[in-house]
Amino acid sequence: MVPTITLKKVGGSLAAVIPKDVLQRQHIGLNDELFVIETPDGILLSPTDPATRTALAAYAEVARENRATLGALAKL
Repeated sequence: MVPTITLKKVGGSLAAVIPKDVLQRQHIGLNDELFVIETPDGILLSPTDPATRTALAAYAEVARENRATLGALAKL
């Protein structure tokens, strides 16, 4: 069964109630920040900033292309 999230009114806003087992599996806790990413299929909640994910992917590509140079620098 796919977990569902319930929306509840809190003041003038809505709050999402995420099931405890989902929070535990995703290592999300009270006051953690989630990023709201709008996709063609709907909303994605992620603990990782999309800009950080993009930067890490770019670093991985540069590191792969310059492996020998980075290895030499590490020995200094």
